[in-house]
Amino acid sequence: MTGFDETGRSIWSGRAVAYAESFAAVCAHPVDELLDAVGAGPDTDLLDVGTGSGNVAAGASARGARVTAVDAEPGMVELAAKAVPLADVGVAELPALPFADDAFDAVTANFVLDHVGWPQRALAELGRVSRPGGRIAVTVWSVPAGPGQALLGRAMEAAGVQRPVHRPVLAPETDFPRTEQGLEDLLLAAGLSRPSCRTIAWNHRTSAQEWWHGAASGVGFTGHLIAAQPPRTRAEIKRHFDRLSGEFTGPDGRLALPHRALLAGGTG
Repeated sequence: MTGFDETGRSIWSGRAVAYAESFAAVCAHPVDELLDAVGAGPDTDLLDVGTGSGNVAAGASARGARVTAVDAEPGMVELAAKAVPLADVGVAELPALPFADDAFDAVTANFVLDHVGWPQRALAELGRVSRPGGRIAVTVWSVPAGPGQALLGRAMEAAGVQRPVHRPVLAPETDFPRTEQGLEDLLLAAGLSRPSCRTIAWNHRTSAQEWWHGAASGVGFTGHLIAAQPPRTRAEIKRHFDRLSGEFTGPDGRLALPHRALLAGGTG
């Protein structure tokens, strides 16, 4: 496990419920497109890696697929098992999954490559457990991000909070450009065939209270930084968050936060 992986595990530990109550909804947007990309349907043996609170697993199960789902965080596994009672849900993490070669017809990983220290190795592992010709589909957040994704970071910066310089980042030899071509090249390097990638964009509809709840509860790296601040600083971040949220607030008082991501697929 790299330093990047260790930091990620620490940040996500104990955050399953807070994630399910906040940011899980935005991560659920590509579920149908992911499942379409792998042809999920009746009698499909599908593995969902990094299942989180189980949105992809639930969608696959609703289509009649036989679903196996794993996550590195036990709290996420508990939530996913309750949400998808027909699925086989357990704890496992990339880049070493506890499955035999060629075990699944389809493999999905929704916003998982953003959280692993060796993305190419992780993709190669998805290919290993996929049957020859089996479909694999993944999503990652694109760079540059959508304006809605930057809202919390802007509020933090406006409050004078600096991102720590010691934050673990991917080593240059393991990182990849968060572009359509960059992700396609990564799939090829991992040994997947017929890679394709496209950008998806949407406005995530939520309330300011729900969006702030995820951050204040320490969900994700930015949320982890916000939650770690002393009360006075958190209050200052919240003040700027409330001010900046006005840019995205509609007549109904809810936020419409523009997001962008990359959806890529290939065959094992």
